[in-house]
Amino acid sequence: VSTVNGWYEKTPADFVFAAKVPGLITHEKVLVDCEEEFDEFICRMDLLDEKLGPMLLQFPYFNKSAFKSVGEFLPRLRFFLKRLQPMFTCRFAVEIRNKSWLDARFADVLREYNVALVLTDQAWMPRPTELFEKFDPITANFTYIRWLGDRKGIEEQTKTWDKTIIDRTRELEEWVRVLRNLSVKTIKMFAFMNNHFSGHAPAGAKLFMDLWNKKK
Repeated sequence: VSTVNGWYEKTPADFVFAAKVPGLITHEKVLVDCEEEFDEFICRMDLLDEKLGPMLLQFPYFNKSAFKSVGEFLPRLRFFLKRLQPMFTCRFAVEIRNKSWLDARFADVLREYNVALVLTDQAWMPRPTELFEKFDPITANFTYIRWLGDRKGIEEQTKTWDKTIIDRTRELEEWVRVLRNLSVKTIKMFAFMNNHFSGHAPAGAKLFMDLWNKKK
């Protein structure tokens, strides 16, 4: 509790925290028998008050031994989201790593509860243009973007994260085109840059902002 209070006190008035739900809930228990842990997490995050942004439910890649198909996972997810309804003054986002699960059916479940589908830029996931052509991935009144890159590939080149290793201009130009279409709908956007995307997250974020402002 003191740690979370410290976050609140040490940050500017307009700072927004986007917390990640603990892996115990998403990776180990996978939404089953985790009510106590989840409630404790929410109670702590509530201490952030108006500085609390969307909370991320990031799931790992699930092989066939975990779930035979997305149809087997969705009832569990829906059951969990129903329990979240009393907490829907908070915002939640869901990230999945199973490429084949990204479809209208998955999106519709999230849309039913105003939960955002996380849009990721990752080595094996579909490009944003491809995703938007397949179905509408905007499932809430905000969207959540994560530029993750190729962790394994870039770690073969560096592990210091102090400079740009891979030029991501082309990829970020595509994101600007896609997200520009959302901005006219006044969709609030939360975007997060990982060091593994280009080698240096601050430089990657600046590149995106430069490209975004250039297109105005």
